[in-house]
Amino acid sequence: MLWLSEILIQNPEMKDFEELKAEIKKRAAAGELFFRMDVKPQFNDTPADWEEKLEATFTSKW
Repeated sequence: MLWLSEILIQNPEMKDFEELKAEIKKRAAAGELFFRMDVKPQFNDTPADWEEKLEATFTSKW
């Protein structure tokens, strides 16, 4: 199970939402099967529909 908070804690150098999406895509490609969003990313460029965008990023691994 991949948690959004885990990604953010493990990658404090991330500067924006696009870097977060890249990391999620990388983890999905590495074999993660489930993704949970337990916190809201606090980047200046986090869009209003961030949950949908992150879910789409995770599921587009195929």
